[in-house]
Amino acid sequence: MDESLDAYLEFSALEKKLASRTIKAYSNDLNHFCSWLNAYGVVLSEAQTADIAEYMVFLSSTGYSPVSIIRKLSTIRGFFRFIQSSGQRIDNPAELLHSPRQPARLPHAASVETVAALIDVWKGDSPISTRNRALLELAYGAGLRESELTGLTVSRIFLEEALVRPLGKGSRERLVPLGGAAVRWLSLYIDTARPLLVHGRSTPVLFLTYRGNPLSRMTVWNIVRRSAELAGIKEHIHPHILRHSFATHLLRGGADLRVVQELLGHADIKTTEIYTSVDTTYLRGVVDRYHPRSADV
Repeated sequence: MDESLDAYLEFSALEKKLASRTIKAYSNDLNHFCSWLNAYGVVLSEAQTADIAEYMVFLSSTGYSPVSIIRKLSTIRGFFRFIQSSGQRIDNPAELLHSPRQPARLPHAASVETVAALIDVWKGDSPISTRNRALLELAYGAGLRESELTGLTVSRIFLEEALVRPLGKGSRERLVPLGGAAVRWLSLYIDTARPLLVHGRSTPVLFLTYRGNPLSRMTVWNIVRRSAELAGIKEHIHPHILRHSFATHLLRGGADLRVVQELLGHADIKTTEIYTSVDTTYLRGVVDRYHPRSADV
């Protein structure tokens, strides 16, 4: 592996504090580019703009989607930005290249009724049922990511103040208010169900398995999938839909976009703005359905 690549990955992990799965993605992308360059006798740190442009053409011609190409180009840009700032070269050969146009992908939000049906299947009649209900109430009530749910500790829940302080991307913290349903079920879970799951051991993690281990992201996916099955929901449901629904339902109810940005923990308002497109689609449906002059003539 190129020494500069090693240094970049170490910098991303230790200095930028990026998640391990992000570091792995960077490594995969850059190693793929490195292998492609090596076939032409080019060293990664010495690649030129023409090399990167040709690599983009290669990716497109071999079936990579625009989204994947954009991600790979972004990773390459970041790598050369690093070696430029560290004085290994004076230019960034990827800086002038334009990313391919990315097709618009609107996040899917479930209806209020669908979310309610998904959550209500858990009645709290067992420790696992109580845990699942508390987890889903929190996921939808605070718009948390799967990684934030699985990494949440008891100390980050403030029931008296009705607040949660999740640790988001880039180790950024934020405070998110909790609604009454989330507070009630979290309180019930922490007071009655969690002590039975922890099995007398000491662990700061909030959500635990039957054996007392921290929930994995896959377990969260399975809980949501099982909830949909029990509720008889036919549409494809996954944990992130609860986060999308949280944002969309807030905007639909009149919440300010910048408030939603803060609640979601988005560093850039542009990331949050995609939800306004979802809401516009909803508004169009309302007009088409209810306005007396909306029907075709």
